[in-house]
Amino acid sequence: HKPTYENMRKSLEAMKTHCLHNGVTDISMPRIGCGLDGLEWNKVSAILGEVFENTDIKITVYSL
Repeated sequence: HKPTYENMRKSLEAMKTHCLHNGVTDISMPRIGCGLDGLEWNKVSAILGEVFENTDIKITVYSL
Protein backbone atom coordinates (compact mmCIF):
# COMPACT_ATOMS: atom_id res chain seq x y z
CA HIS A 1 0.00 0.00 0.00
CA LYS A 2 1.18 3.51 -0.80
CA PRO A 3 1.27 6.12 1.99
CA THR A 4 -1.08 9.07 2.08
CA TYR A 5 -0.30 12.50 3.52
CA GLU A 6 -2.57 11.68 6.47
CA ASN A 7 -0.69 8.42 7.15
CA MET A 8 2.60 10.27 6.80
CA ARG A 9 1.52 12.82 9.43
CA LYS A 10 0.41 10.06 11.81
CA SER A 11 3.73 8.25 11.38
CA LEU A 12 5.71 11.43 11.99
CA GLU A 13 3.63 12.21 15.09
CA ALA A 14 4.42 8.72 16.40
CA MET A 15 8.11 9.30 15.60
CA LYS A 16 8.04 12.60 17.50
CA THR A 17 6.44 10.96 20.54
CA HIS A 18 9.06 8.21 20.48
CA CYS A 19 11.86 10.78 20.24
CA LEU A 20 10.53 12.89 23.10
CA HIS A 21 10.07 9.86 25.37
CA ASN A 22 13.49 8.39 24.57
CA GLY A 23 15.73 11.46 24.49
CA VAL A 24 16.33 11.41 20.73
CA THR A 25 17.58 14.84 19.64
CA ASP A 26 18.72 14.19 16.03
CA ILE A 27 17.05 12.36 13.16
CA SER A 28 18.55 11.72 9.72
CA MET A 29 16.35 10.46 6.91
CA PRO A 30 15.90 10.41 3.16
CA ARG A 31 12.97 12.20 1.49
CA ILE A 32 10.51 9.74 2.99
CA GLY A 33 7.35 8.97 1.04
CA CYS A 34 8.71 10.44 -2.16
CA GLY A 35 10.17 8.58 -5.10
CA LEU A 36 8.45 5.21 -5.52
CA ASP A 37 5.71 6.11 -3.02
CA GLY A 38 4.72 9.12 -5.12
CA LEU A 39 4.24 11.81 -2.47
CA GLU A 40 5.41 15.35 -3.25
CA TRP A 41 8.45 16.45 -1.23
CA ASN A 42 7.20 20.01 -0.70
CA LYS A 43 4.06 18.67 1.02
CA VAL A 44 5.96 16.05 3.05
CA SER A 45 8.54 18.66 4.07
CA ALA A 46 5.76 21.00 5.26
CA ILE A 47 4.20 18.22 7.33
CA LEU A 48 7.61 17.35 8.79
CA GLY A 49 8.14 20.99 9.76
CA GLU A 50 4.69 21.27 11.35
CA VAL A 51 5.05 18.08 13.37
CA PHE A 52 8.50 18.90 14.78
CA GLU A 53 8.23 22.73 14.94
CA ASN A 54 7.85 23.04 18.72
CA THR A 55 10.61 20.60 19.60
CA ASP A 56 14.39 20.77 19.87
CA ILE A 57 14.74 17.75 17.59
CA LYS A 58 17.09 18.39 14.67
CA ILE A 59 15.99 16.83 11.37
CA THR A 60 18.54 16.24 8.59
CA VAL A 61 17.18 15.16 5.20
CA TYR A 62 19.48 13.59 2.64
CA SER A 63 18.90 13.31 -1.10
CA LEU A 64 20.76 11.31 -3.68
